[in-house]
Amino acid sequence: MNKMKILSVGLMLTFLSCSKRENLKDETPQSSVQQGYNMLLIGNSFFKPYAEHLDTLALQAGFVNHRSTVIKRGGDLGRPINFWNDSSSSEHKSIKAVLDKGNVDVFGMTSGHDPDDRAEGQRAWIKYALQSNPDVTIFIATPCVDFPEEWDQRAQEHGFGSIQELYEGFVDLIVHDTIVDQLRSEFPSTKIFTIPTGWAAINLNQMNEDGSLLDNINFMGPKANSIFTDKKGHQGQIVIETGTLIWLNSIYKVDLSTNKYVTGFKTNLHQVALQIMDKHDVNYKL
Repeated sequence: MNKMKILSVGLMLTFLSCSKRENLKDETPQSSVQQGYNMLLIGNSFFKPYAEHLDTLALQAGFVNHRSTVIKRGGDLGRPINFWNDSSSSEHKSIKAVLDKGNVDVFGMTSGHDPDDRAEGQRAWIKYALQSNPDVTIFIATPCVDFPEEWDQRAQEHGFGSIQELYEGFVDLIVHDTIVDQLRSEFPSTKIFTIPTGWAAINLNQMNEDGSLLDNINFMGPKANSIFTDKKGHQGQIVIETGTLIWLNSIYKVDLSTNKYVTGFKTNLHQVALQIMDKHDVNYKL
């Protein structure tokens, strides 16, 4: 990828917005009952559906005592930097209150950022979290590009041949190179990984265009049977199910080829999620 494309991605995508338990190690859970995590999850409407639905999938997969606190604000207000800067808000105070109690195993947030210092918000929250949770694991979830009706145009305007190339550039060059790598250098003892949630919508939409979904799915419409529910690109249920399976594999290392959760769709969403995770850079997995 040339320097012009790197610059284009940076300009284009600023909008995107016990102590640690043994199974946080790089091991796949083997028994049917595993200890769940105490999680703090903060984000916006491109983050919340997966954070909330993870409770169902984690408990179904046998992770006892899984519990999470989800704190959400819409749009840019759900970026880490906005949560941090709005120090008088109830959400800011709630996040700090959870962290102050300690025993947070996993702290997840979005990749949303300001262009001047892309890691500023995540850095501030990690630094605060470590005061009472020295062994906390951090993840950053990358959302999908919004306004899906404009995907082709936006990709072309910034020198990419497809939305797939544009999103790959965002994940690799912005989230990994300028956010995660920077944070890892500043917090070398803290595990920091990413969850490529946005691929769920992109891949399912491509499958729908190709006629390879086994379900009758609209491009845009009701949540129950559509990829997107509105022009902004909020997720239909098929995207939420797939994205949450990605989270389940990313966080708990569940083998999606054997997981028995029933998604409610004929299409093998476990396989869709598994293919996404197989392509995700191993250096940015837990």
